[in-house]
Amino acid sequence: MLGTNIGIDLGTTSILIFVEGKGIVVSEPSTVAFDTDTGRLLAVGQKAADMIGRNPDSITVVKPMRSGVISDFTATKAIVRVLLYKVCKNMVFKPNIVVCMPSTVTNLEKRTILDLVTAAGAGRACLIEEPLAAALGAGLDIRRPMGTMVVDIGGGTADIAVVTMGSISISKSVKIAGNILDEDIIRYLRRERNIVIGEKTAESIKKRIGCAYLRDTELAIGIKGKHYITGMPITDEVNTTEVYLAMREHLEAIAEGVRSVLEVTPPELAGDISETGILLTGGGALLDGIDKLIEKRTGVHVIIPDDPLECVALGTGYAIEHMDILENNGGIFKTREEITGFKD
Repeated sequence: MLGTNIGIDLGTTSILIFVEGKGIVVSEPSTVAFDTDTGRLLAVGQKAADMIGRNPDSITVVKPMRSGVISDFTATKAIVRVLLYKVCKNMVFKPNIVVCMPSTVTNLEKRTILDLVTAAGAGRACLIEEPLAAALGAGLDIRRPMGTMVVDIGGGTADIAVVTMGSISISKSVKIAGNILDEDIIRYLRRERNIVIGEKTAESIKKRIGCAYLRDTELAIGIKGKHYITGMPITDEVNTTEVYLAMREHLEAIAEGVRSVLEVTPPELAGDISETGILLTGGGALLDGIDKLIEKRTGVHVIIPDDPLECVALGTGYAIEHMDILENNGGIFKTREEITGFKD
C-alpha cells in the first residue's frame, strides 16, 4: 500500500498518534473549542482543554468522545483532521491508518469510526480492538497458545479481555473509568462538604492523592471552588480518605468486571492467567492502589508496564508492522468509498 502507516488511539480523554518509524508523535486531550454562534473551529487538543471551565458563552468547549465511542461526529472529525494535518502535511500520499476501538462496539459504531477517519484524511483505514493493541504495546507475545488477561482503563471505559493465539477469546467493556471517577469526586464534595469544583480540579485531585486502596499515610491538598449554598469562592483541603470514599463504589465495579470475566474464562486459559498475571494499562493504571484492589478481588497478581498510557498507541504501531495480526482479527484496510458506498 502507498502512504505512510499511522496508528491512532482515539480515546475519550486523549488522542495519541503513532507514525511508523517515528513512534508516538502526538498526544493531545480529546477536546475541541468552537465559536458558539458561527460554529467556527477555534482550538483543539491542549489549547481547547485549557479553556474548560473558563470559557465565555461565546465559546463552546466539547469532549466529543463518550464511553470510548463517537458522540459528536463533527467535533471528533475536526480534532482528528487537525492533528493528522500536523503529522501528514508533507506527505505525498494519504496515510493508511489503524484505529483502536473498545472490544464491544457495534457494527454501526465501527463503521462510524472508519467513516470519520477517512473523512479526516486517511487514504485507507482499519480497526483493532483496544485490549489487543494494549497487549502488543506492552510487548507481550500474543501469538502463543497462552492465555493473557488485559485490563485497559481509559477515560470512558474499562476494557477487559482474555487474549490467546493472536486474538481475543473473551471480552467485556465496563462503562466506568477515569471520567466517572472525576464525577464521583465532584458529587462527593458537593454532598458532604458543600464545595463545588470543576472537572479539571476533580481530575487533578484524583491524580495527586486519589487511591483505590487506602494508603498507610494520609495526604491532603488545597482546593479552590465555591460554596454550594452561598455561591461564594472558597479555599479548603481534601484528603486521601475522602477521595477514596468518593470513588470506592465505581472502583469496586471495575474490579468486579475483571472478576466476572475470569469466572467465565475456560479452565486452561484461566490457569495460564494465574501464571502470567493480569496486564493493567491505560491512564487508570496510574491510580495508586488499583493493582492491589484487583489482586485482592481476584487472587491474581497484576502487572503494570512502564508506559501504561502509551500501550494502546504503541500496539497500533506493532500491528501495522505485523499485518497478519490485523488480518487474523478482521482488520481489513478500506477506502472511504468502500466504507460509505459513495465517492466523495
